[in-house]
Amino acid sequence: MTRAPHAEHGADELCPAGTGLYERALREGRLDADEAQAAPCAVDLGLLRPAVDDLGALEPLPPSVALQRLLRRSGERIAAERRREEWLAETFHALMGTGDGPHGETGTPTLSLLSGLHRINGAIAQALADGTREVLCIQPPNNYQTSEYARTAQAAAMVRDQQFLDRGGRIRVIYPHTQRHIPLVVARYEQLRGDAQARTLDEVTGRMIIVDRSVAFIPGDDEGHSDIALEVRHPAVVGYLVNMFDRFWRLATPMHPQAVQPPSLGGVTARQRAIARLLVEGHTDAVIADRLGMNIRTARVHIAKLAATLGSQSRAQLGYLIGQSGILDRTE
Repeated sequence: MTRAPHAEHGADELCPAGTGLYERALREGRLDADEAQAAPCAVDLGLLRPAVDDLGALEPLPPSVALQRLLRRSGERIAAERRREEWLAETFHALMGTGDGPHGETGTPTLSLLSGLHRINGAIAQALADGTREVLCIQPPNNYQTSEYARTAQAAAMVRDQQFLDRGGRIRVIYPHTQRHIPLVVARYEQLRGDAQARTLDEVTGRMIIVDRSVAFIPGDDEGHSDIALEVRHPAVVGYLVNMFDRFWRLATPMHPQAVQPPSLGGVTARQRAIARLLVEGHTDAVIADRLGMNIRTARVHIAKLAATLGSQSRAQLGYLIGQSGILDRTE
């Protein structure tokens, strides 16, 4: 009869077959040496040893003696591992100051990819809770959804912003011009108490939030997905983004606390100039509407008004007249 193969296990382990063989040897006094082939671990651990008067037989080691030997062997392994741990700690403690990065940085990673609105909003909320000085934000066109989740998220944002302001912080936000009369945006600044300022531009970048000039949150891809973001803590990158924001801020038109209407030059409004700039770049009505945060019907109304102001009879002529008018050469 062919025995089942012995199951693989660690060199210092006793399998059930080895335990059974040792137990039978204790009952019977000795076993035939060939029987140990089914469970060699019993012999390898010293539980079975050749009989003095018969080398073809195996005798069991008394359990009390076997236990002490196995415990001593285990203690020696543990002591060896502890010596190894001490060596690793001493070796790597000396290396920690040189191997963590070009300047020995440790701790928080300088760039993290955040996936999912819950995780993104949680990271922003934590940064605001830790912040004390300033929040810089660029807010692209928003459709201000009326879903329960959107209302909850907007209410939570108001609470965390007010808490930040209450700690003496300052908030500066840049919106596109199309957002300056939206009721929810206007109501936001009517409700916030403290140093909250807002300005608007013809066109803005993707959403960006910078807290205390130490951590920034920017879009995580170029597709505009709102559920992917990058958390940036590298000082050089955050510094670059702060400088970019400050330049946009100087170019933007005040909206709150003191509203200033974008000036009209030669009968052409600031919004029409923004449209004119995109027209001469060759963009379609749909792209213009998306870039400026308005629906395509509104964009076409402004294009028609611009054409009427400049006396254009066709799309091609409008591009020529925009160039000739010099309205894109003027600054607000």
